[in-house]
Amino acid sequence: MTERPTSPPEPQPVSGIVTRSAIFLVATVRDDEAAHARVRAWCADAAAYVRSVGKRVPSGNLSCVVGISDNAWDRLFGDPRPAELHPFREFGSGKRHAPATPGDLLLHIRAEQMDLCFDLATLMLGKLGDAVSVVDEVHGFRYFDMRSMVGFVDGTENPEGDEALEFTVMGDEDPEFAGGSYVLVQKYLHDMTGWNALPVEAQERIIGRTKLSDVELDEGVKPSWSHSALTTLEEDGKEIKILRDNMPFGRPGSAEFGTYFIGYARSPAPIEQMLENMFVGRPPGNYDRLLDFSNAVTGGLFFVPSAPLLEALAEREAPVAAAGSAAIKTLIDATSTATPVVDATVSSLTSPSVAPAEGSLQIGSLKGVSQA
Repeated sequence: MTERPTSPPEPQPVSGIVTRSAIFLVATVRDDEAAHARVRAWCADAAAYVRSVGKRVPSGNLSCVVGISDNAWDRLFGDPRPAELHPFREFGSGKRHAPATPGDLLLHIRAEQMDLCFDLATLMLGKLGDAVSVVDEVHGFRYFDMRSMVGFVDGTENPEGDEALEFTVMGDEDPEFAGGSYVLVQKYLHDMTGWNALPVEAQERIIGRTKLSDVELDEGVKPSWSHSALTTLEEDGKEIKILRDNMPFGRPGSAEFGTYFIGYARSPAPIEQMLENMFVGRPPGNYDRLLDFSNAVTGGLFFVPSAPLLEALAEREAPVAAAGSAAIKTLIDATSTATPVVDATVSSLTSPSVAPAEGSLQIGSLKGVSQA
C-alpha cells in the first residue's frame, strides 16, 4: 500500500483574503516569569478570540496572524527554535537607513471592517494585560483600487493560491516548524509634498510602473534604480516572490502620511536581499530613489508558527537560562548593538545558526534580475 505524503500543518492565515482594514500591533513582553507564562497561555486561545469576534460578522473576513521575535522566542519558549529566526538586520546608513526597533510580538489583524479589527485588538490586548507593552500601533486602510500612499497600485505581483503557499509556508527545510512563515515589518513615512511636486513621468520612473494603468515599464525605459527593478529577484531563471499586504495610514492634521510594509516568506533571505538592494543599492550606490521621499522608522522580523504549533506553545515549559542572561539579551536587542548594519561594504544575510555554502542565501543564489 502506497503511503500518502504528509501534508504540512495548517498555517496561520498568512495568505488571507485582501481586506479593506487592518491593525498592526507590535508589543514587548515584560521580562519576568509571570508575564512569560501569561503570554504562553494566551497563545492557546488566540485563534478562539478570532472566532469569537469574527462569528458576529461572518462576511467580515476577520483574521489575525501572530508573529514572535528572536528575543521573545528564546525567553518564552527556548529550544527548539526556528532555524532562520534572528534579530532584524539594519541596512544602509545616514539618511537611507532601515532601523531595527524593539518588538517581541506582532499581531497582524485584518478584516473588511475596522470595527472588527478594533474589537479583536481590544480583546487580545485585554487578555495579555500588563504582560505586554504596545510599542507601535498602526491602523491601516485600503486606498481606492489597492493604491499605496504614493498613488501607485501596491502588491500587483503578489503570488496567489498554491504559488502563495509555495513562497510563504515552510516545508521540510525546517521540519519541526513546517507550516510556519517569516514576516518582516517596517513603518515608512513619506514626504508627500516633495513627492507630489514631481511630474507623473518622474514618479513612474522611480516606481517602475505606470501610475494610472499599473503596467510595468519596458526594460529599455525602466531605470535600474527603480523600486520595481531593485525588488525583483531571480534564482535559476525563476522569480523569487514574497507576499506583501502593505497598508496606507496617516493623520492629515499632523501631516503624517505613511505605508506599513509587511512581507511574508518561507525564509527571511529574499526580503532582506530586497532591503539591501533598496538601501545599499545594486550595485552599491544604485539605491531605490523612492527612499528620497520615504523614511523607514521601524523594523522587525518575526516567526509565524503554524496554527497547531501556536496553540501547542502554551504547553512549553519556561526555558532554563543563566540568571540575568535574558535581561541582557533584551537590552542588546532593544538597542540593536548586536544587529549588523549592512552598508555598501558589508552584506551578511545568512542566519548565524545556519551556515550556508559560499554564494548561497539558503534558497540558492538569489541573484537580482538585471535591469536596463
